[in-house]
Amino acid sequence: MNGPLLPLRSALVFLMAVISGTVAGWLCWIAEGSVPRGVLAGLAAAGLAIPFFNRLIASEATGRPCEEVRGHG
Repeated sequence: MNGPLLPLRSALVFLMAVISGTVAGWLCWIAEGSVPRGVLAGLAAAGLAIPFFNRLIASEATGRPCEEVRGHG
């Protein structure tokens, strides 16, 4: 293989989604004491975090500086 398996931006988006899902699941487990509810909350948070962080991090393919991308939010 010549290049990386995932681009840096995708790896960062997935890493932040995993971290946010883990924290949300852990907090739900601490509050409720139920492992299944914690797992479901973590999966839901990770699923919602992927599109959020994908939009939050500006794409390199746009070719515009961050100031211009921020104005179109």
